[in-house]
Amino acid sequence: MLRGRLELLAGKDRALMAMYLENGRSFRQLAQLAGVSEVNIARRIRILSARLIDGPYILCLENRDKLAAAELAVAKEYFLKGLSIRQIAANRQQGFHAIRKTVKRIKDILKVQK
Repeated sequence: MLRGRLELLAGKDRALMAMYLENGRSFRQLAQLAGVSEVNIARRIRILSARLIDGPYILCLENRDKLAAAELAVAKEYFLKGLSIRQIAANRQQGFHAIRKTVKRIKDILKVQK
C-alpha cells in the first residue's frame, strides 16, 4: 500500500520512503546518507507511513467529491506535507484567515465521515 502511495509525497520525503521501501535501505544507511541520526530517520518514516496509510489526507482523497480542487491542494499541504497555515498562505499568496477557514471546513467534512 505504501509503495502505491509514494507519488503523493514530494521531495526529500519521497526519496526517503523510496529508499526505505524499494531499495531496502536500513535506518543506519539512510541516516548516513542524510547526515542525521537513526532515530530521526525512524521517526520520519513512522510519521510518513502513518500519513500515507490512514491519515487525514487519505480521507480527503476518499471524499474528494465534497472538496474543491483548491481545498484538496490545501489539504495535501496541511495534512501530508505538514505545512503550517501560515506557510500555506504565504506559498499560495492568500490570507491566513482564508486558509484557516479552508482547513476548518476540511476538518469539519472529515469529522462527519468518522
